[in-house]
Amino acid sequence: MAAVAAHALELSMEAAENGTGGDHSSPAGTPRPSKFAPAEFRSASVSVIVLGASGDLAKKKTLPALYGLFLRGLLPAEAAVVGYARSDLSRADFHDRISPNLEKVDGSSDDSLAVFLGQCHYVSGQYDSSEDFAALHDELIRLEDEAGASESGEAHRLFYLALPPKVFASVSATFEPVAMSQRGWNRVVVEKPFGRDLASSNELVAALAETFTEDQQFRIDHYLGKEAALNMVVFRFANLTFQPLWNRNYISTVEITFKEPFGTEGRGGYFDEIGIVRDVMQNHLLQLLALTAMERPISLSAEDVRDEKVKVLRCIEPLTLDDILIGQYVANEETGKPGYTDDDGVPDDSRCATFATAAFNIRNERWDGVPFIIRCGKALNERKANIRIQLRDTPGQLFGDAARNELVFRIQPSEAIYLKVMAKKPGLGDELVQTELDLTYHSRFPCETIPDAYERLLYDVLRGDRSHFVRADELEAAWRIFDDVLHKLDDGAVEPLPYVYGSRGPDAADDFVAARGYVRSGDYSWQASSQQSPSKL
Repeated sequence: MAAVAAHALELSMEAAENGTGGDHSSPAGTPRPSKFAPAEFRSASVSVIVLGASGDLAKKKTLPALYGLFLRGLLPAEAAVVGYARSDLSRADFHDRISPNLEKVDGSSDDSLAVFLGQCHYVSGQYDSSEDFAALHDELIRLEDEAGASESGEAHRLFYLALPPKVFASVSATFEPVAMSQRGWNRVVVEKPFGRDLASSNELVAALAETFTEDQQFRIDHYLGKEAALNMVVFRFANLTFQPLWNRNYISTVEITFKEPFGTEGRGGYFDEIGIVRDVMQNHLLQLLALTAMERPISLSAEDVRDEKVKVLRCIEPLTLDDILIGQYVANEETGKPGYTDDDGVPDDSRCATFATAAFNIRNERWDGVPFIIRCGKALNERKANIRIQLRDTPGQLFGDAARNELVFRIQPSEAIYLKVMAKKPGLGDELVQTELDLTYHSRFPCETIPDAYERLLYDVLRGDRSHFVRADELEAAWRIFDDVLHKLDDGAVEPLPYVYGSRGPDAADDFVAARGYVRSGDYSWQASSQQSPSKL
């Protein structure tokens, strides 16, 4: 690691001596600026400031995403990446700390990593100190002027708050007066969770509004950067094929599933304060529901897209206890996997949900009567996230054993879109078989690399595109749906059903889904491609 850091400093010094600065094309094997890089960056300085740079989020997500953009030629050539945290680190120490995660990014090489690290800087300071943030501002001025801002007069800053949400407002109020750019735009990225209920969310929104305008804030939900999620709008509105079917007359149910094959694994004390509903359902999965159910936007502008998402969220009835089933995993004696309450920090009598299935009713002309079912959980039998749109039975069915058609958006792993259809099995008989019309990304686009969701979203922030970020009124509409039922779950109104670590979840969850009209299609398995293992659906 130290060798890579030293190599970075050596390459950056060579670049300075040769007058190439941060030009990506200077060392062998490093990327050149892409034609997709925003035109405004050609004559401007851009700084990305990561607050909380020594934490896990920055190391595992934010900084690798910036490096991924660098490798694609989408990070401005002279961009400075500046980490800020309380840890007393030298610049070389900071490079050593972040390098292991950067080395895992697709396309990385020793040379490209060294050049990227040459653009990475570090400032140590407290989050409640105006003096320390003023020192950060001085360092940014120095870096911006070296990158040519003193000549162009343009210097933009992106602040990424890789910090606990409870300190967003106080930290922002401290750095905003002294560390914001006076020579260009300022944009601030904040991570979920955005509060823990409607009241705390509104309070956070109001507090940040005192410091930043709405168009300066980018509330990031990384599921909106997933490739299959991004494709939902294209698939729906660029193809005539399914538009006439996208309504209550043809669709029976919509099921959105999120499964993780591991438990809380030492994070139980933290998770016990959140639960699975706040962790993934109220944000990530509800966003997928909104993309699936929203009306056609007037245009693809950020505000028009977000307007339609807000409209459909406002049509969803608030959840009641009858609309939700919760579970909690217990130990698996065969595999030796522990139960949730075996995790350190989890009370023995905890009623925290590690599994939840909920049914949502959208009261509008398109969807009234179609259950939208979200199913999510930890310590399940596989890793999977998908959207499953099941059509109604074929009227006047000639083939009594024909299964329903299903359109599936597979978000992870092995991104794909496929339509389950019935066909005659080859041969002399008349046996029906369920098969699929399949768009598996890695098979259809073998030469294309699917970017990490954080890469896509940070690229959008740099471009100022807010289409895939959560607006304040959208956040309020989402919390309104969950607020009452979450308070009742917090009060222990429901005893979670036990399920064994590594199972599909509580047995009652299948009955819950079936009672709302979803019909399982037997032993059908989708085969992604020759190199992928089959996934039981």
